[in-house]
Amino acid sequence: MVFVVGQVGYREPCPEMCAKAMKPLSNRIVGGLLGCVAVAGCVGTEAVHGAEMKPVEPKRVLVVSVAAGFRHSAIPVGERVIAELARRSGAFTVEFIRAPESVGAQGGAGGPSQDSDGAAALRAALDKLRPESLRRYDAVIFNNTSGELPLPDKDGFLRWIADGGGFVGIHAATDTFRGRKPPDPYIQMVGAEFAWHGPQVEVEIINHDPTHPACRHLPKSFRVYEEIYLFNGFERDKVQCLLGMDRHPNTKEPGYYPVAWCKQYGRGRVFYTSLGHREDIWDPAWERGGRKNDPATAEAFQKHLLGGILWVLGLEPGGSAGSGTAGAAQ
Repeated sequence: MVFVVGQVGYREPCPEMCAKAMKPLSNRIVGGLLGCVAVAGCVGTEAVHGAEMKPVEPKRVLVVSVAAGFRHSAIPVGERVIAELARRSGAFTVEFIRAPESVGAQGGAGGPSQDSDGAAALRAALDKLRPESLRRYDAVIFNNTSGELPLPDKDGFLRWIADGGGFVGIHAATDTFRGRKPPDPYIQMVGAEFAWHGPQVEVEIINHDPTHPACRHLPKSFRVYEEIYLFNGFERDKVQCLLGMDRHPNTKEPGYYPVAWCKQYGRGRVFYTSLGHREDIWDPAWERGGRKNDPATAEAFQKHLLGGILWVLGLEPGGSAGSGTAGAAQ
């Protein structure tokens, strides 16, 4: 209520006085608001039109599911999950390189056949990894690759990563080009090579970097049932450790045992996770053969992998302690 104060007291003003006093003020307020709305409308329209003129294209990712050594039965499940992560996120699209049906068999340690037809088919399947073809992609995922992949130009592939391409390695990606002395340049890029593993076992994994997109959804520690890799050539000061264990997975001897890490390789980003052997760590709905990991563990692994992919693509922030530039292809 409005009061008019006099010398002796006050009286409530009549409606005519209020209307007369408020009319100029109301006109100024309404006029000012209309002007602000008009300006905001122009700015908003220009901003919307500008956004429409520059649509954000999803990144392009090439997924390699070829095994020249042991072929993991989880490869098809991994392909399906990666495709679903791409679809749900909308941040990237995927294309797949698969071994021709005539090459190799599902599972087993024999790898692809070495006859001339099989070898030629395998080389043809990997032709997209030529440097001139890689210009069309932002990142490459090695989905449980293994053995001596007949890349058309391995040095060119490594240069592509060093020049700013992204690389994601899953589980047996460290079982690719391994066993050489000195280590193969590919191994230097990834950050370590698979040495061996014991029986599958439930382990406790420590989250080293809860701020990284591959780990920020994970608790300080969590348990998983998996085939745990042990490594040769791992240098902790040259990578950013994301997940690890403080004891041997099978003997429980104290020590440091890495599980996942990321690093720079020249101007490129590299993310590796050794998880991904079992189908039930990929797929929350997997039932064949009996589950050892509950569905929540599989959902957490999917977020872990998606966070690593988005980081490699430069779509998520996150530091990288190890530059890895010394091993970059020149």
